[in-house]
Amino acid sequence: MPIVIKSAEQIAKMRIAGRLAAEVLSMIESHIEPGVSTDQLDALCHDHIVHQQHGVPANLGYRGFPKTICTSLNNVVCHGIPGTKVLKEGDIINVDVTVIKDGLHGDTSRMFYVGKPSVLAQRLTEATRRAMWLGINAVRPGASLRDIGRAIQQFAEAQRFSVVREYCGHGIGEVYHEDPQVLHYDSAEMAAIILRPGMTFTVEPMINAGARHVKLLPDKWTVVTKDHSLSAQWEHTILVTETGYEVLTDDGHPLAQPLPM
Repeated sequence: MPIVIKSAEQIAKMRIAGRLAAEVLSMIESHIEPGVSTDQLDALCHDHIVHQQHGVPANLGYRGFPKTICTSLNNVVCHGIPGTKVLKEGDIINVDVTVIKDGLHGDTSRMFYVGKPSVLAQRLTEATRRAMWLGINAVRPGASLRDIGRAIQQFAEAQRFSVVREYCGHGIGEVYHEDPQVLHYDSAEMAAIILRPGMTFTVEPMINAGARHVKLLPDKWTVVTKDHSLSAQWEHTILVTETGYEVLTDDGHPLAQPLPM
């Protein structure tokens, strides 16, 4: 699939879809507390997207995925399926949401603490957020996708964490997952993909407190760390502009904002 350079009209619609996806995460933040089930979080997000935003939850039914959001708790790397699991004090959780509005996608995720996290959980969560922003800050015309992955890997490993390699960022627009793949580690093959204005893709590193190795659970969706260590992820949808980048999944919430580098 060739890389799609978005038109001005598509970009305008992606700004709306991205902002709506971010607003879902801002809405759900106050509901993330001990005693709440991930199914309850999913129902709240579904209702908000469908009835408040008049959008389409992209995850629901996508390749058979049964829910509106992904809820990835503690050692779950990505694609956790909401269910009866109840949040408890000290948990960390990634909520991943994608909204379709007027045919365009906005895809984003954030980490949340359930009560007070452990020192390790907080350090991992904050390091993963910083790694994402270091990757995003490498985006500009003429740079390559390799620059993004190199920045993320160098920082994560300097913190004595590891970067998951089996899952990556992706192009996005009218299609949920399109080219290019955006690797979150240094890869020579990514040097050949040069960034151009109008490209849109996600930067969404998954970083483990232990080893990078993961396994897929029997539900064929949920990915966990092989050594049961904690994992964290943050995600934004990015547009390459004439001079740098624009974050399309920014609703003004503090958790959506860049970190000082």
